[in-house]
Amino acid sequence: MSLGAHLVELKRRLLIGAIALVVGMVVAFIVTDPVLRLITEPIRIVAESRGEGSAVELAFSSVTAGFDLRLRMSFAIGLLLSAPVWIWQVWAYIMPGLTRKEIRYTIGFVGAAVPLFFAGCATGLYVMPNIVSLMATFVPEGAAAFYDAIYYYDFVFKLLLFVGVAFVLPVFLVALNLAGIISGRAILQGWRIAIIIAVVFASLATPPADIATTLLLAGILTMLFFAAAGLSMLFDRRKAKRDAAFLASEAPE
Repeated sequence: MSLGAHLVELKRRLLIGAIALVVGMVVAFIVTDPVLRLITEPIRIVAESRGEGSAVELAFSSVTAGFDLRLRMSFAIGLLLSAPVWIWQVWAYIMPGLTRKEIRYTIGFVGAAVPLFFAGCATGLYVMPNIVSLMATFVPEGAAAFYDAIYYYDFVFKLLLFVGVAFVLPVFLVALNLAGIISGRAILQGWRIAIIIAVVFASLATPPADIATTLLLAGILTMLFFAAAGLSMLFDRRKAKRDAAFLASEAPE
């Protein structure tokens, strides 16, 4: 294909992906209420723990805050709903230039990364009530706890996104190993640095006073790192056996 044909094809793929995103956002706009109830459950838990007479509410501080919140939620949910379409468009655009081996590796990478990302989001959703409840304990008795809706949503969204991406990072290590950039033994030798990074990331993603949640998140990230290192070493061993068998077959009798 010529450069002009590539640009036309890219424009067509982007247009299809954009249409799918808009449709996903329209559908998502309808289901924002149950999603909002889910992510604001920690606020209701805090309200029950503080008892009657304590003001603990989700606050909308401007005239358009309610619409802005729904629009942000619709974009995030619509992006997930339309993911099969726009991911396929990206894949279909680059696939003609890939070898069969690269296609197989890419499918394996996506097949591992997507479940891990959602597992990370689920973990973030699991630890979020502990974070909100813990932070609420620092509000003085008799004081009102009003959670700005936009800020609260941004906090939840960033927490789920960061934890989701952190769960996918071990897949990148395996991908680098398959590409021959780093060996499994080299990955394993960096376990001390990996543990430090896991603890620092968990500390940043969770409140400093919530030690249990920090250790839980750091432990999960550490286990994923060792799983990536073990899988990479297994791939290295298989590659070494294939190379040895090839050299033996090529050796003169």
